[in-house]
Amino acid sequence: MLSRVADNLYWLGRYLARAENTARLVGVHSHLLLDLPRGVSLGWSPLIAMLGADGGYLSRYQDYSEANVVHFLITDRDNPSSIASSIAYAREILRTIRDGMPRDAWEQLNALHLFMQEEGEAHLPRAQRQAGLTKVVDGILLLHGLLGANMSHDVGYHFLQLGLHLEQADMTTRILDVRTVDLIQWKTGDELRPFQHIQWMSVLRSLMAYQSYRRYEKSRVSGPAALRFLLQNREFPRSAMYCLNKISACIAKLPANRATERPLQRIRALIQDANFERLLENGLHEWLDEIQIGIGQIHDALAKRYFQFDGVESSEALQSQTVAA
Repeated sequence: MLSRVADNLYWLGRYLARAENTARLVGVHSHLLLDLPRGVSLGWSPLIAMLGADGGYLSRYQDYSEANVVHFLITDRDNPSSIASSIAYAREILRTIRDGMPRDAWEQLNALHLFMQEEGEAHLPRAQRQAGLTKVVDGILLLHGLLGANMSHDVGYHFLQLGLHLEQADMTTRILDVRTVDLIQWKTGDELRPFQHIQWMSVLRSLMAYQSYRRYEKSRVSGPAALRFLLQNREFPRSAMYCLNKISACIAKLPANRATERPLQRIRALIQDANFERLLENGLHEWLDEIQIGIGQIHDALAKRYFQFDGVESSEALQSQTVAA
């Protein structure tokens, strides 16, 4: 497989996961604000922090109003992490490689792109927002189904899965990082203590994990239990450990890459050995930062091994460079 194609498939998976997770975040946050008591407002800035986009946001907007944040995250094409941008990037990738991809997948992604172009702005107000976000999430889930059912599960599919699961692991840790900082600050207000479980529920719902969590834990939502489920569970598809195990399984089917295996093994060991009761009291933010740095190291190792070259080869050689299947 051409390295260019492998790179495209990897980023196709990442963009699809990014668009889906961003849509879920905006939808769940809108509902969370309705569940909190009067006088308590989390604002909209945490959503920008989750995506690490504060610099780009503040360069164009003066405040973190609901209208500005929602526009920035859903339809702003100048924001590379917005839903519209992620879908547009994914569509462009699929357009360039569609000869080797299921035709139904192209038609579905193109329809989703056209929806965002033509009707995205109309679904920004709160009354219409949930319908638009649901269409995005359902459309991407349908696309995953089309790719999984109709695409050959060969080396290209493994690169697609690498991107999807690496992006999901990154988004899971980002959501936990920002939400948990808010929860820790709540401990200083005794009047807010009874409502802490509401925000933990929003964390689970952001990842469509609430029902699965209740099946496993069979108890009221709590911080340590939610962290254990979203980070250590080996069976829930959006938990960090599940995603890392899937990445390991995909790498095992590709040409050897020791540089990727090392940070992957280190992160899995950190998650497996974590004491979340102790980390919630002190050090969880720094611990999650270390996990996110490790995820970045995995991406760098994958890019260097499969998608980039050291400049020794000629441009013609670069164009013909292949990844062995």
